[in-house]
Amino acid sequence: MKVTVVGAGAVGASCAEYIAIKNFASEVTLIDIKEGFAEGKAMDLMQTASLNGFDTKITGCTNDYTKTAGSDVAVITSGIPRKPGMTREELIGINAGIVKSVTGSILEHSPNAIIIVVSNPMDTMAYLVHKETNIPKNRIIGMGGALDSGRFKYRLAEALGCPQSDVSCMVIGGHSDKGMVPLIGKATRNSVNVSEFLGAERMQQVVEDTKVGGATLTGLLGTSAWYAPGAAVSELVKAIALDSKKMFPCSALLEGEYGLNDLSIGVPCILGKNGIEKIVEVSLTDAELTKLQESAEGVKKTNGLLN
Repeated sequence: MKVTVVGAGAVGASCAEYIAIKNFASEVTLIDIKEGFAEGKAMDLMQTASLNGFDTKITGCTNDYTKTAGSDVAVITSGIPRKPGMTREELIGINAGIVKSVTGSILEHSPNAIIIVVSNPMDTMAYLVHKETNIPKNRIIGMGGALDSGRFKYRLAEALGCPQSDVSCMVIGGHSDKGMVPLIGKATRNSVNVSEFLGAERMQQVVEDTKVGGATLTGLLGTSAWYAPGAAVSELVKAIALDSKKMFPCSALLEGEYGLNDLSIGVPCILGKNGIEKIVEVSLTDAELTKLQESAEGVKKTNGLLN
């Protein structure tokens, strides 16, 4: 499998690193507009191959999309990152133009590629790719829910005082501080509902901490996070490469599912060699469904800012 990662910044390089370390791809191509930047990142990463025990070939190039030809998966991380105090939605003006241009260039040389969108505002950028291309909707995936669910697991394990491997939970809805819907009522520790271990107040604190997970890191780091986004992308790409039929919450184009239409938003999806192979409609409580609908309204409002 060949994977292209567009944008060799912190998030893009992290994507390439985790994909290589997991050793399921034959080749990763990093591409960036900054002269020599992707080449340098690729060389640095390749010098870890013997140390980290991977055989994936990583190459870099400067704005030459012919080098991305034949990609099975393309990950779009390019765009400006958040700064402290910024919302993801404030990035739309610049990032929409970048994502539109990048998508066209990728598909020109890899017309059968599955596109994974990371650039913010992520749900709206995924929706933009749907509207700007004529490729099937199963081949366009927004990464956000996988990342948000990782952050949810971190906060739940912290509250429970247990390993994250004990925890199973999911975040649906929009990839935004106000829009995400952590499904705390369905969260379990080794199949036991977390309400058996935590009180209502502590559970609600976990939800609120999860929703501001990205903003918390932006405040601490002075820019967007990169390790967890890179790891989230690598798991999505791995599920596609191995045709594993693994379920992740991803931003998918909805056409009636959950009573929603004409927007891309985070819902549980089965991923395999064809990208999104099935959208799973889990049973939601009235409160959870209301929150998802409110989130959808927020995403649609942001979509309305696209030119």
